[in-house]
Amino acid sequence: MNLILFSAIWGVGMMLGGLFIKNRSAAKNMALLGALLLTSGNLLELNGFAVFKSDFNGMLDYNRFGLLYLTVLSVALIFYFLLSGKEIEAVGKHPFEYFALLFFVMSGVGLVALFNNLLVLFLGIEIISIPLYILTGSDKRNLKSNEAALKYFLMGAFSTGIFLLGIAFLYGGSGSFRLQDLMLQQGDQYIVLLLIGVVLLLISLSFKVSAAPFHFWTPDVYDGAPTVFTSFMATIVKAAFFIGFLKVFSGAFSGLSENWRPSFTIIIVLTLLIGNITAVYQQSVKRMLAYSSIAQAGFMLFSVYASNDLAEQSLLLYAAAYCLSTIGLFAVLIKMNDYTFEGFNGLAKKEPLLAFVASVCVFSLAGIPLTAGFFAKFYVLSAAMKSGANLWLVIFAVIMAAVSVYYYFRIIAAMYFKEGGEQVLVTTPVYKWALMLVVVLILLLGVIPESALLNWLVLY
Repeated sequence: MNLILFSAIWGVGMMLGGLFIKNRSAAKNMALLGALLLTSGNLLELNGFAVFKSDFNGMLDYNRFGLLYLTVLSVALIFYFLLSGKEIEAVGKHPFEYFALLFFVMSGVGLVALFNNLLVLFLGIEIISIPLYILTGSDKRNLKSNEAALKYFLMGAFSTGIFLLGIAFLYGGSGSFRLQDLMLQQGDQYIVLLLIGVVLLLISLSFKVSAAPFHFWTPDVYDGAPTVFTSFMATIVKAAFFIGFLKVFSGAFSGLSENWRPSFTIIIVLTLLIGNITAVYQQSVKRMLAYSSIAQAGFMLFSVYASNDLAEQSLLLYAAAYCLSTIGLFAVLIKMNDYTFEGFNGLAKKEPLLAFVASVCVFSLAGIPLTAGFFAKFYVLSAAMKSGANLWLVIFAVIMAAVSVYYYFRIIAAMYFKEGGEQVLVTTPVYKWALMLVVVLILLLGVIPESALLNWLVLY
């Protein structure tokens, strides 16, 4: 049974469970079981075993890369539930419904990763987005949460309109929504319609991944949403949109790359510049991570820009490194009473394990050697160079990565070199073991990325 169907069924099961199970803590356990079964199902499907598998007349494509990508995201979901499940239960009165919405999002993630038809991509994006609008405004007593939900909904609806207009132009130029048909029609008399459709899809998908200049919703939505759901949006959801981005532009529109690459270059430069420079001036760690996610999107865009065999592998590694590091850092942040940098003062003395985990996650996000983040950045830039990208663009990305070290290391400086007030952080043994496992995976991917790529990521 593939991820799409299983996630939807388990989400319905979570909603029904909320009607009959009164123990709130059972919601996390049920969700964690679902995530484990989801990952197991993906692994079985990768090896040719599937309970239910239909391509719906060619609308889905069960390619190995898509299944590998979904496996990475489902593993990230396991860690998300392990580290943040308690906080999800604490958001409101209906924890089962929150977990159900997260599984519905994962169903949309499956559609975005395996689509072979633009209409399926549209459905996947909407199945992801609509539950997120609800989760963003789930803290009813917080005006910032309500404002973030409204802003996210309005901007998302506007983006959806642009996307639909884009696929209408593409249909007019090719007579089909199938990716293969779009690839075959890129030299005929309808090239103008196709180019207009490409531009509109570029704008819409740039909005979804928080690429500048379509990023303006991100800081307010990420800051206003409950922190536990910001972690989910900034990691699993963002990574899911990128595989859709990659399949459309590096696949269907690869023949038009000379037309869309100049615009892509501008978007990458603006995303890296605005994300990193603005993050330097933030005083809230949560808001800094929002701008950081914009900057990280700039690096992930290089894999889409590359349009070569290394692009898929680099995006897969980047998604794994980014999701693990960001989920780990948010898991520490959510335990803090103060989300400013001052709130981290002296954390290393009071909670050395949490400070160590936060440091490793920060190192990875900054791209420090011996962490997964370093090789993730190395491979996306290598893919861009292999595709013939201008050297100045890669140098600019490296400079922006150096800028990111400043605002990331402010967290480390606060934890290890400043005195702080007394904070009582409630942790559990499962939480601590999950944090350590995150650290192990980040360091493992940073130490042996070559074998990881060769033995797992490349052989598809």
